[in-house]
Amino acid sequence: MDVITILKEATDLCATDIFIVAGLPLSYKINGVIQEKDQDKLFPPQTEELVRGIYELANQRDFSEFSNKGDDDFSFSIKGISRFRVSTYKQRGSYAAVVRVIAFFLPKPEDLGIPDAVINLTYFNKGMILVTGPAGSGKSTTLACMIDHINSERRSHIITLEDPLEHLHMHKKSIVSQREICTDTQNYVTALRASLRQSPDVILLGEMRDYETINVAMTAAETGHLIISMLHTIGAANTIDRVIDVFPPNQQNQIAMQLSMVLDAVVSQQLVPNIEGKQIPVFEIMTVTPAIRNMIRDGKVHQIDGMVYSSSGENTISMDSSLLKLFKQGSITEKTALHYATNPEMLAKKLK
Repeated sequence: MDVITILKEATDLCATDIFIVAGLPLSYKINGVIQEKDQDKLFPPQTEELVRGIYELANQRDFSEFSNKGDDDFSFSIKGISRFRVSTYKQRGSYAAVVRVIAFFLPKPEDLGIPDAVINLTYFNKGMILVTGPAGSGKSTTLACMIDHINSERRSHIITLEDPLEHLHMHKKSIVSQREICTDTQNYVTALRASLRQSPDVILLGEMRDYETINVAMTAAETGHLIISMLHTIGAANTIDRVIDVFPPNQQNQIAMQLSMVLDAVVSQQLVPNIEGKQIPVFEIMTVTPAIRNMIRDGKVHQIDGMVYSSSGENTISMDSSLLKLFKQGSITEKTALHYATNPEMLAKKLK
């Protein structure tokens, strides 16, 4: 089977990921479950042939550089099929790849299960919005929907810094400049600093990975730009602690003060199985209030989760409240709600 046939089949099956690994059959992840295509195991010569085929499709990308380094990340499109994000790597001396399938066109947020409260966060004109959650929870799709909403509603300059580029945005009301790390620019920090001289209104930062990137991002938020980024954390308090803990201890009080002024909202999301076995997103939303700003500034971050948990407003809702709502709607089972809950004991009482 050739690469294009595999990519087309995965797209037709609505797979999210394709696994090409020696010693295992070709596998697809569908609705969060990895399924083997057939019983035939792939051998190293076959995985090398498939990986080389992917590099040929990706505008003849340099395979020899990957062969020397052992890791590579990139994205490419095939007209009439889909867009793909690829992570190639070596394992046990053989070539392997995991390919993420990305739709050409973004569905409407409501069709994806993204609530209006998340999309409406884009009406902030400045500050920082963080979208968080474990790997593979749909953060990139949520960010893309937020950018698309700004693009459709406002006349702005949107700069996206991604590694690699995932969803491609057409210019609508806004100008959208999409920059890929290592292809269009050296790294996040260099690109982020340069973007401040490119008259941006909104900057999408693919990921805040280190001290220097977070430091520049917070400065950009302070100077009147809207920064939208992601972190691999779960929960508002954990996210805030993660940002502060990146800095040296002697700077953390100052950073807490700075963060309390620029942070607008933290969105945490997970993908959970519904009663039909399909993956649907569930969200925790914390919109920053004066009381929360005081907690961040005064080092009382641990109290934030309690405030979010007890909130019943649309702009601030806990993960467990979202799970309870899905359960009452008949979308998920009680077992699923409790499995993904942040406080299973408390949620169990509400479910009864």
